[in-house]
Amino acid sequence: MSMSQKLTAEFIGTFWLVLGGCGSAVLAAAFPEVGIGLAGVSLAFGLTVLTMAYAIGHVSGCHLNPAVSVGLWMGGRFPASDLIPYIIAQVLGAIAGAGVLYLIASGKTGFDLAGGFASNGYAEHSPGGYTLLASLVTEVVMTFMFLIIILGATDKRAPAGFAPIAIGLGLTLIHLISIPVTNTSVNPARSTGPALFVGDWALSQLWLFWVAPIVGAAAAGIVYRFLEKKD
Repeated sequence: MSMSQKLTAEFIGTFWLVLGGCGSAVLAAAFPEVGIGLAGVSLAFGLTVLTMAYAIGHVSGCHLNPAVSVGLWMGGRFPASDLIPYIIAQVLGAIAGAGVLYLIASGKTGFDLAGGFASNGYAEHSPGGYTLLASLVTEVVMTFMFLIIILGATDKRAPAGFAPIAIGLGLTLIHLISIPVTNTSVNPARSTGPALFVGDWALSQLWLFWVAPIVGAAAAGIVYRFLEKKD
């Protein structure tokens, strides 16, 4: 595959992740009487990754996430030369997804970005009021485990064809655990898209949702290299 094909796939995949995942939170989580709630939003994020893994995994690897690209690079699965182009494509896809979501959401009377627009936050902007330290630990650990799942499920020794299921369900579980803490990022691109529309506090807190996922992903890449070493 050419680089342009890979980057287009990453753009589309990350667009779908933000539109599907954040869209479920903004449009459907608390919809009167039939809202999907925390469990539904968690499943929606998992389904975006699962569906895209089957749709574009054979084109770009379906990273959809700068932290995943970094983790795969640290794990020896991805070339450093492709890292920056992938991250740019992912961030642009996330912004496009947030833009489409904004156009849809703002079509309802009473819509207000002050509601958060599925942005990630800590302290007073954490859904459950969790501290900066709690949010930092959550994002590092959850991203670490996400990359362990990805690296393990895509290992050539793992059962073939099942990786998207494990990865999608892994992301679902991560959201079930951590939505109350940070609204769940584990993905700097996913955090950036909505934050650009909310501005203000969402942008001032965005640093955490770049630093923590990348640290967690890089650590997982190093650890998984140890796990896959032959004796």
